[in-house]
Amino acid sequence: MKLPTPTRNPLVQLSRQELALILVTMFWGTTFVVVQNAMNYAGPLFFVGLRFLTAGMIGMLLFSKSLAGMNRRDLLAGSLIGVGLFAGYALQTHGMQTISGSKSAFITALYVPIVPLLQWAVLRRPPHFMSVVGVVFAFAGLLLLADPDDGTLHLGPGEIATLIGAFAIAAEIILIGHFAGKVDVQRVTIIQLLVAGGLSLLLMPVLGEKLPSFSWVWLLSAVGLGVASIIIQLAMNWAQKSVSPTRATVIYAGEPVWGGLAGRLAGDRLPAIAILGAALIVIGVLVSEMRFSWRRKKVAAGE
Repeated sequence: MKLPTPTRNPLVQLSRQELALILVTMFWGTTFVVVQNAMNYAGPLFFVGLRFLTAGMIGMLLFSKSLAGMNRRDLLAGSLIGVGLFAGYALQTHGMQTISGSKSAFITALYVPIVPLLQWAVLRRPPHFMSVVGVVFAFAGLLLLADPDDGTLHLGPGEIATLIGAFAIAAEIILIGHFAGKVDVQRVTIIQLLVAGGLSLLLMPVLGEKLPSFSWVWLLSAVGLGVASIIIQLAMNWAQKSVSPTRATVIYAGEPVWGGLAGRLAGDRLPAIAILGAALIVIGVLVSEMRFSWRRKKVAAGE
């Protein structure tokens, strides 16, 4: 299905949809610090479950009228995306119990090249050349930014869980792009959040995770992120009606940049090689944008 043309701001070469995804990415970058701190007080399944059930219930209150028109396609789309959402965040949160936030960001960022590869393997849609170039730049920058000390990756249980989570996040992004424009955004957003939260809590006894002792840390963190999650999921579903999964992925690749800035405010200091990595990510976004300008010129020329 051909994506509709994004609405672009004449002052900048970015559409409103792309700007919304950039804001989403900025917020994502700050959550590593919040989640890693919360893991000192609660287990990953409980935390993810509370976070997304909070978001889902808020969505039900805000968009209760739209639920009346729910159909099978909405239910299918929301359920599939919800499974990907659950797997990605639960595995990422589980991994952060044993690995650092920067290493988690590095491994999670592998979904950048995974998205076009999955599109090619599953949907038989080879990525555009400039998208591949942009992804390569972004991924190279992530390697320098998120793991600048020794350049190696030692796969323990936390790393493996986060790596599998990266595949789940890539699948979620592709599913959002696949169903965008075919389903009701509000209904699908509510369903996917409730599915992700429900699966998390239902699997707690299966995987042996116990209820945590009460703490304002996990409560405020989970509820706060839950409120933000409903806004984020609505923004992603709305924006990806006109932004391709590969393009969206390049934008999402800026997540570690904002994570690094949040870490700096918390006391971390980025070395020069990490700053170089951040620059490469920005170059990746710009290179990907060049493809849009080139395509517009070809259309204008009647090619």
